[in-house]
Amino acid sequence: MSVGRQVGSALHVLTITPFFPSDQNEVSGCFVAEPIEQLKQLGVDCSVIAVSPIYRPRRRAIATVAAEWVRYPQIPGNFGLSSAGKILYARLIGRVRKLHGAKPVDVIHAHGALPCGHASALLSQHLGIPFVVTVHGLDAFNTCFHGGTLANWRRQESTAVYRAARIVICISEKVQQILRDGLQTGVRSAVVYNGTDAELFSPGPVAVVPPGKEILVVGNLIASKGQELALRAIARMGTLFPHLRCLIIGEGPDRARLQALVSKLGLGQRVRLLGRQSRAAVADAMRACSVFVLPSRNEGLGCVYLEAMACGKPVVACRGQGIDEIIEHGKNGWLIPVDGLDELALGLSTLLQSADVSSRMGTAARQTILNGLTLVDQAQRLANIYSQAIA
Repeated sequence: MSVGRQVGSALHVLTITPFFPSDQNEVSGCFVAEPIEQLKQLGVDCSVIAVSPIYRPRRRAIATVAAEWVRYPQIPGNFGLSSAGKILYARLIGRVRKLHGAKPVDVIHAHGALPCGHASALLSQHLGIPFVVTVHGLDAFNTCFHGGTLANWRRQESTAVYRAARIVICISEKVQQILRDGLQTGVRSAVVYNGTDAELFSPGPVAVVPPGKEILVVGNLIASKGQELALRAIARMGTLFPHLRCLIIGEGPDRARLQALVSKLGLGQRVRLLGRQSRAAVADAMRACSVFVLPSRNEGLGCVYLEAMACGKPVVACRGQGIDEIIEHGKNGWLIPVDGLDELALGLSTLLQSADVSSRMGTAARQTILNGLTLVDQAQRLANIYSQAIA
């Protein structure tokens, strides 16, 4: 069934996503929600269905971000991903048909190939609505960087989704290259970097910081984010910066292990694990820090880098990740090799010792954001892609 779009009417986009703010976590999926709010300013009408498997706690929409949360059956973990799209489609078809009948949907925007992209491909086929899909990470084919039968099934389903999509949106050129390398035939793809709220994340007055320097780390507490490397670098620089502090924001399964490492390295008086914080609190912490660091080993782009740059701070990240398309080493940020402990310690020391270098780099970093990486920039690129998808 296909319902025609009236000439001159606002473009109506249905977003289907597993990433979105909720009463369980108000910061999760901000990289999806914030551009949607900006799209509305550009005359794009957006409806959002946020999805979650039933083995996770029930989530509800929060007042500031409109969405309908839908739960669907799935085998826990990655084992059920290859079939989850069909199940999700069965849960959504009635809702989407009703929505489409009341107010025709022009484009479906799925976030992630599995399960949302798979479900959107089926919705597209049955309702005649074109769809686009965004790839948010380096594991574009959902193999979890492993082989085996289950990984092959996920790869096959992901590949089918990308081939069916009108346009595959990649958050960096690195992600786009992984997509192209993994497909035997080409697909229509485009790079849309995540945008940043340059008003919320901006330089400005902050609370008084105790004497000394402060390093900030923001990210989920999982091994791939590299918090351990940051802690080891801080321990190595101890005698050079006796009053150096480090704040770590984020939650995750590695919290206990990181806390144990803090104790083992004798950093108990210097390092604080703050857990999950609000967007406003993260922005305040970024304004207050001397240097932002996240030596992540697996990052398609990394919104936190862009947010710290928007706050006018020098950012330390790893080469070989999406962010090295944005950061020019020594100009608007600092790049190190993955797991480069020596290079991280040297970079942090350089930035902490020279206020001039740090300030110049931070100024250039914010200008980089203002020159094409704001939420307005991202929303405009998405609006153009939606128009191309229905052309």
